[in-house]
Parts: sequence; structure tokens; C-alpha cells
Amino acid sequence: MLQLSYQSPQVTAVPVQRAAAREDQDGPWHTEAVCRRDEAGLFFAPSKEPTAARLSREEAAKRVCARCPVLVQCREHALLQPEPYGVWGGLTAAERRVVLARRRRQDIELKKAQSAA
Repeated sequence: MLQLSYQSPQVTAVPVQRAAAREDQDGPWHTEAVCRRDEAGLFFAPSKEPTAARLSREEAAKRVCARCPVLVQCREHALLQPEPYGVWGGLTAAERRVVLARRRRQDIELKKAQSAA
């Protein structure tokens, strides 16, 4: 990316360095992810993928996740964003929706219990 600088009547191009990932946003965990060495197609479905192929691909992606040292961080990232597609932290999008729904129910129950006390 270039940034234009108007220091004189002539225009000069000054290269702009990309900002490093913020730790509170993406964090450095992704640099250790095992999936960085695998093809992204394993973790994201092609359009109109047959069910049997999708299940097989998701299981293969989950096997990669199972050996990943940052599985927990990846899963939490996907739940907090929330990531709507793909296998993240060993969970499919549908499985993440279940986890999020469960967390919402637990939060509601906790708030009810706290207000009753």
C-alpha cells in the first residue's frame, strides 16, 4: 500500500507498513495454529457440497484441530466474533451456535439467580 505525501509541489510515494495484529483482537495465538500449514479448503465448505463430503471434510478438519496447541484460543475467538462459517477450534458453525445458545441460557439463569438472592 502506498501513502501519498505532499511535501513539495511534486508527489512522492511513501510505503506504509501494515500494522501488527492487535493482541486484544486477533492475538498471536493464530501464528501457532496447526491449520496454517493445511489447505483452507479443509476448514471451509465449497458451495453446494454434498452432505457426505461435508461430514468427511469436517471430520478431517477436526482431526487437525485435535492436535493443535491453540485449539482453546481458536475456539474462543470463533465464539466471540462469532465466526459464521467453517471449522474453528474443532467445532463446526452449527456446533458453535449450540455452544453460544447454551452460554446465553446459562447467563440468563445466573442473572435470575443473582437477582433472586
